[in-house]
Amino acid sequence: MERTISATEARVHFGELLRRVVEEGQPIIVERGGKPQVVVLPLAEYKRLRASTKEKQRDALEELLRLGAQIRARRGGQLLTPPEEIIREMREERDEQLLGLR
Repeated sequence: MERTISATEARVHFGELLRRVVEEGQPIIVERGGKPQVVVLPLAEYKRLRASTKEKQRDALEELLRLGAQIRARRGGQLLTPPEEIIREMREERDEQLLGLR
């Protein structure tokens, strides 16, 4: 179970805080002004979280690349219209509508 302590308590008892985190393997939340600010957690847990994050990023990139390939395949290799061109066309349409040309 995670424990919450004040920043002052963490400063005064830092050695004890480290010992508890290492021995019990549980994170400790440190608050300042009654609001959670940081978490002290075992190094193994930190490494696990980092690896998980990198794996999720890699999965997201692979999904984006897959979707991009699907879009290109559906368009028969035809390139997408550049965003600047779409914006220019939309502005021209808007201006024509505002001036009553349409």
